[in-house]
Amino acid sequence: MGVEPLPGEPAAIAATADQRLLVVADYHAGIEAGLRRDGVELPDHGPERRESLLALVDAEQPDRLVVLGDLANAIGDPSRAEREEIIALFEGLPVDLPVTLVKGNHDGDAASLLERVDQSVEITPGHGVRVDDVGFAHGHTWPSPDVLTADVVCVAHEHPVVRLEDEVGGARVERAWLRGDLNPIPFREFHDVDIDIGPDAELVVFPAFNDLSGGTWVNVDGQDFLAPFLPDGLVDGQAYLLDGTRLGDYRRV
Repeated sequence: MGVEPLPGEPAAIAATADQRLLVVADYHAGIEAGLRRDGVELPDHGPERRESLLALVDAEQPDRLVVLGDLANAIGDPSRAEREEIIALFEGLPVDLPVTLVKGNHDGDAASLLERVDQSVEITPGHGVRVDDVGFAHGHTWPSPDVLTADVVCVAHEHPVVRLEDEVGGARVERAWLRGDLNPIPFREFHDVDIDIGPDAELVVFPAFNDLSGGTWVNVDGQDFLAPFLPDGLVDGQAYLLDGTRLGDYRRV
């Protein structure tokens, strides 16, 4: 059992006692419409996002799809573009594939929209859900004590990216995974209870599935984390590129 990123993809397989879960985070359907309202003109990449996720489902044949929050993009009611993209995505998924949406801060009205789809959809609170020994929470709020007792806790919301420079001063930004030991102290202090967090508990911070959604530059001084439990909740955090390249301590990349 455990959580293993898929090489080259902003997605992972979480293996529990009896299920293989395909996990993605921060899909942000219809983000282009929101960016256009802010004066940024971009073509619609919705079809490419949809086909990328459907291809992963087809290749991995998971028992369940877990969206680790922010399936939608607008905070509040999804826009028309978001609704159309989400409905098109679910129409492309196998009808018998159950879906879990761990509610994110951008999923305010997701429940009414997902009533229209044919799949079995479970929507959890933002503080998350535990599936066997794997916990899932979006990350905009503190994970629940039950989630924190899992062997591996998966969170999103942060959209971690690293800034990489070459020998001649060129720079690029790459999406990244963060993973390391889960520090129990801030979580116990927040919940004011002695949560039974194991000594080998791991915290995994997922990259955003949507590469237009920006992110926290984790190796740039002065960048603040979005999640209330980061960076204190992550011990010896290591950064990994989507292709699996290990960059080491994310603060020293």
